[in-house]
Amino acid sequence: MLHFSRWKTLLIWLVAFAAIVVAAPNLLTEAQRSSLPDWLGHDRLTLGLDLQGGSHIVLKVERSDVVKDRLEELVANVRNALRGAGIRYTGLTGNDQTVTVRITDPAQTQAAVDLLKPLTTAGGHSGSEVALQQGEEGQLSLQISDAGITADVASARSRSLDIVGRRIAGFGYENFLVRPDGADRIVMQVLGSVDAERLKNILNQPAKLSFHLIDESMSGQEALNGRWPATSQVLYSLDDPPIPYLVDRTAFVTGSNMVDIEPIVDPQTQETSIAYRLDAEGTQRLAQATEQNIGKHLAIVFDDQVMSSPVIDAAITGGEGRISANFSEDGVRDLAIMLRAGALPATLTSVEERSVSPRFGADSIFNGLVAGLVAVVLVAALMIALYRILGIIAVVSLFLNLILIVAVLSLVGATLTLPGIAGIVLIVGMAVDSNVLIYERIREEEKTTHFFAEAVGRGFSRAFSTIVDANVTIFIAAIILFFLGSESIRGFAVTLAVGILTTVFTAFTLTRSIVAVWLSARHPRHLPKSVLTHLFEHANIRFMGIRRYVFTASAVISLVAMAAFATIGLHLGIDFTGGSLIEVTAKQGNADIADLHSRLNDLNLGDVGVERTGGPSNARIRIASQGGGENAEQSAATLVRGELQEDYDFRRVDVVGPAISGELTMMATLGVLAALAAILIYIWIRFEWQFAVGAIVATLHDVIIMLGLFVLTGIEFNLTSIAAVLTIVGYSLNDTVVVYDRMRENLKRYKKMPLPILIDASINQTLSRTVLTAATTLIALLALFLFGGEVIRSFTFAMLFGVALGTFSSIYIAAPVLIVFRLRPEAPDGEESNKTDAGVKSGTVV
Repeated sequence: MLHFSRWKTLLIWLVAFAAIVVAAPNLLTEAQRSSLPDWLGHDRLTLGLDLQGGSHIVLKVERSDVVKDRLEELVANVRNALRGAGIRYTGLTGNDQTVTVRITDPAQTQAAVDLLKPLTTAGGHSGSEVALQQGEEGQLSLQISDAGITADVASARSRSLDIVGRRIAGFGYENFLVRPDGADRIVMQVLGSVDAERLKNILNQPAKLSFHLIDESMSGQEALNGRWPATSQVLYSLDDPPIPYLVDRTAFVTGSNMVDIEPIVDPQTQETSIAYRLDAEGTQRLAQATEQNIGKHLAIVFDDQVMSSPVIDAAITGGEGRISANFSEDGVRDLAIMLRAGALPATLTSVEERSVSPRFGADSIFNGLVAGLVAVVLVAALMIALYRILGIIAVVSLFLNLILIVAVLSLVGATLTLPGIAGIVLIVGMAVDSNVLIYERIREEEKTTHFFAEAVGRGFSRAFSTIVDANVTIFIAAIILFFLGSESIRGFAVTLAVGILTTVFTAFTLTRSIVAVWLSARHPRHLPKSVLTHLFEHANIRFMGIRRYVFTASAVISLVAMAAFATIGLHLGIDFTGGSLIEVTAKQGNADIADLHSRLNDLNLGDVGVERTGGPSNARIRIASQGGGENAEQSAATLVRGELQEDYDFRRVDVVGPAISGELTMMATLGVLAALAAILIYIWIRFEWQFAVGAIVATLHDVIIMLGLFVLTGIEFNLTSIAAVLTIVGYSLNDTVVVYDRMRENLKRYKKMPLPILIDASINQTLSRTVLTAATTLIALLALFLFGGEVIRSFTFAMLFGVALGTFSSIYIAAPVLIVFRLRPEAPDGEESNKTDAGVKSGTVV
């Protein structure tokens, strides 16, 4: 019997009411939310970068910079130590990670070794290991270990986090996030309208400013032609062409001594400069250095380039001054921002960029909402047409389920992305699956009991394990996707996982409680009659009768798909190959594809593809990997921006460097394998081993055919494609598990029934659920395909094909494998035919 106590019913509706209260602020404006009482809470969904616009940039600490700085520091320490002890030496050099020096007097070699030993652990570099080795003829070498450099890189990353945050804040952005990623990367995300190119410029530069003296013992050019003192170095100016200067290595003032920095633009001459004020220590050092070197040249060095070289006319004692900066007005402001934030310990290179314009994000929101609304209306109409009052109950449950999804996502602070909206739309199609399973099970139980209320109770109870088993497979795929994908894919994974949990919850709480109220109020004696729900009630389709033909055809198609995959290959996106993907909109008129192609070819960027996308004014530009490291990819995107910015607005810019693309490829491969392994292990545990083998074969079949679809259609294969494949694997196994669960039940009830007949009976018994679930899911995906926008169209196309493929494989691939592996000894074909009517009548086991 179906019975709910009053307190359980009250608790369920309290949860529903709480979900409405938590989800409601998402419909309010900022002003309306601020007027709400504090106890009500202001939790709301955070829109992802692809919905509200902004930039996601991954910065990598340049290891070569860390090695260079560490090497220079070690050389200076060796020089100072030996000079301080009066030990004569020659040939002090640093190369790669090794510093070498030769002690002139062999008798002093041991003293030098004892003197330099503290350097192997000194310097404050935690974990920096330096090995000191002694060679012949007074030769000494200090080798910095890889582990030491790795520790220094991690330290530089940690110190860079705050500096990056200060620079972004100094730029005027408020809604941003900076977080570490691994040992050498920083992930930076700024939401809203962002000048991504300018932002990268201020983040990529170390911005190390220092005051030195020009070494006037020889000119810069003479130093290049000969040999300059070890205490000096040759640096170039910012001029074009650059001028070489011989600069003393010792800096007496650095950027850390500057306590006040302001950009200055002369309104009459438009000359730019930086006004600075030094702290007490910097003021004293500058006064002392300039007083002792009147008439000589000062070198103001910015990131190893001479910014200015003024003559010292008099001692600078006030601690204030101006630095001439031959920059634009924006450039001098950016310089001031960098100097205020502080110098980075090493260069940060952009290895990945995902930038979206706010207008593009707004279009994505609109398209997603339209697709979702259409999906809800169509699915609701279908359920009401099929199940009448129970269909209305399913629709109410669906709405509460969607509210519950939004509430949970709001409470956990989840980020809603465009794929996340796609996940919600997908849940709209899949959520009614639980109701269909329950209702169809009630229909079957109604035939074996005299009391309808008892049939309803049995229907809910016996459908529970099937629903859980079926949804676990998709949940596992969602978990793997969360750890596999980018931010947008994580949004899809989180939404899908939450949707699965809320779907199971609402099916066995909200739906069950509403049905209980309906039973007690109306006392129905049978299910409501409708036109379509009896469509498969008397089905007795001999699926296994043609299994050999279908199995053979599927094998041939799979072989063709594998051959195409091996010969033609996938059209891999920049996620896996590296390169740039840029979408632009013409500021006036339509996008001229031929002109775009011609202009971009003149930039000598290699293979450049241009195509129209999402309307006549829009175009998509794909630039192949430049093959010159991380900076080459960013340089290519910068060139495109510079070439097109006058005529086009940039809707979306994705730049993926070789390091990121290689990692994504590895993660995608491992993610797919991990998902398959986890799902199949679950099925192996829950069912007999033959079922697990059947699931493996069906899954491989679906994956191979899906890959063949990508090959033959030329659809770009990227991270969203991986998401589609894994979701389809979960959906296909969801369908397969429902059939398997009925087979397992029938195996216990009919121990002597030939397996092909039992499989046919099981498939026919669940055929209504299979067809109706596929129909609602396809309806939702079709709405997403038609109205969801160009960005996720290839994703939804693959999903549409995959749902149909998964439905087919659960019947014609997963089931016949059980016969091949003799789940139950098969009767001869002649006997099988004779026993069909005796064993099964009208698709229902008798």
